[in-house]
Amino acid sequence: MLLTPRDRAPRPATDGARARTGAPRTHRRLKAALAASAASVCLVAAGASPTPLGVGDRLFPYLGNPGYDVAAYDLSFTYSGSNDKPLQAVTTIDARTTAPLSRVNLDFARGKVSSVEVDGEPASFAAAGEDLVITPDEALPEGRWTRITVRHTSDPMPTGGREGGWLRTADGLAMANQADAAHLVFPCNDHPSDKARFTFRVTAPEGYTAVANGLQADVRRSGGATSWTYRTQHPMATELAQVSIGRSTVLRRTGPHGLPLRDVVPTRHRTALEPWLAKTPEQISWMEGKVGRYPLETYGLLVADASTGFELETQTLSLFEKGLFTDPAFPEWYVDSIMVHELAHQWFGDSVSPRTWSDLWLNEGHATWYEALYAEEKSNRSLEARMRAAYAASDRWRAAGGPPAAPKVPEPGSRLGIFRPNVYDGAALVLYALRQEIGRPAFEGLQRAWVSRHKDGTATTADFVSLAAQMSGRDLNGFFQAWLHGEKTPPMPGHPDWKPVAADQSPGQPTSPKVAAPRKAAAEQHGE
Repeated sequence: MLLTPRDRAPRPATDGARARTGAPRTHRRLKAALAASAASVCLVAAGASPTPLGVGDRLFPYLGNPGYDVAAYDLSFTYSGSNDKPLQAVTTIDARTTAPLSRVNLDFARGKVSSVEVDGEPASFAAAGEDLVITPDEALPEGRWTRITVRHTSDPMPTGGREGGWLRTADGLAMANQADAAHLVFPCNDHPSDKARFTFRVTAPEGYTAVANGLQADVRRSGGATSWTYRTQHPMATELAQVSIGRSTVLRRTGPHGLPLRDVVPTRHRTALEPWLAKTPEQISWMEGKVGRYPLETYGLLVADASTGFELETQTLSLFEKGLFTDPAFPEWYVDSIMVHELAHQWFGDSVSPRTWSDLWLNEGHATWYEALYAEEKSNRSLEARMRAAYAASDRWRAAGGPPAAPKVPEPGSRLGIFRPNVYDGAALVLYALRQEIGRPAFEGLQRAWVSRHKDGTATTADFVSLAAQMSGRDLNGFFQAWLHGEKTPPMPGHPDWKPVAADQSPGQPTSPKVAAPRKAAAEQHGE
């Protein structure tokens, strides 16, 4: 499922399909492993009932679909000005089949489909669970480039208690698609293993501003409405897609190396938010000093006038709730560190994405690590003290949520159930132990090599273990097996006095930037 685009000559499109760059070898290997099952499932008799599929992710087995590799999404949304009405939408998908398919499954729910075309020809379609099952007139052979166009609605109103997708704000909409909710907004292959490039076309009434991932490519005004076009220059996982529609102001500035920065804020709050937003260039410079040059085409903050209880690293445009910046109960150092957490994700999680959701610790552990390191270097908040507190609670976190690289399956209907302390401070604790074990020079070299070698792709825990061994010149299999998969926390290298603490004696759990919780208490705890 790894998708690491390489620059190759475009292949000719066939039967109306758009050309794309070749799928990488690592992606094809996993697709090949799925090909037999895909063929047996998808080459069904014409009269058989549509069946929902998935790529078999351990935590979200129903997500994604075998048999094809998406190259690009072109998403069009028309917003009426009302958060209570569905948006009119068109989703166009360019993909290459990796197995012969008589049917193509897309993840999609919470919208009505009016028509589907495959390579310009009408195709029949039906719903099966949270899949849209498409049957073209003719089966698609393996290796075929194809274009699928779906005309549908995209409903911002939650249904059936299902979380995620469109986030309704005080003045419009934004997206919160992690971990399994992009398909509540648009038809897609909703798994981070299949990254693709995106084009967004958003039309909204006069007085609204639309911004999306990537760089603005076009803006046109006609008949009391404005249409914006944005394109990404790097592949992106579906869960990182972002579209903001609101009575917003776009604030622009320049980051390191001329990097274009843009923040999207509610117009009436722009003055209060500006001092926070002005910190971003320095924070990027700090991160570049740790792991290398910023890996994407732009960056900025989307500040939503909504009560979410979480922040989200949507690619090139991180989502923040306004209250994080305006509530005086949050100390400045804490807000700064959360800003760095989401920024660090642009390297760890966005540029280098998890191949499966069990690899989530690689995202959140690294983002938490740089969050804590920034707080230490800029605000004298001891990293060692935070890691010692995490060590004390680690056994309890493992019992409740599983080891960092083997998190427990979330409860049904709780998509945020995987975002537990074991993949935040618990995973950062693993990185601290690794630095203790192999030394700072090897550890810092590993961090830089990780984001460089896997840029624009996906990677696994096994990839990280292998690279750590290479960078340190040591066999670390035993170390990582214990720290990433053990039910109990191993002894901390260099700190034999650190001990786990019983549940009734341990400090409170740190809260993650993605889980609604008493963050004021977390800020106070991390400040001790």
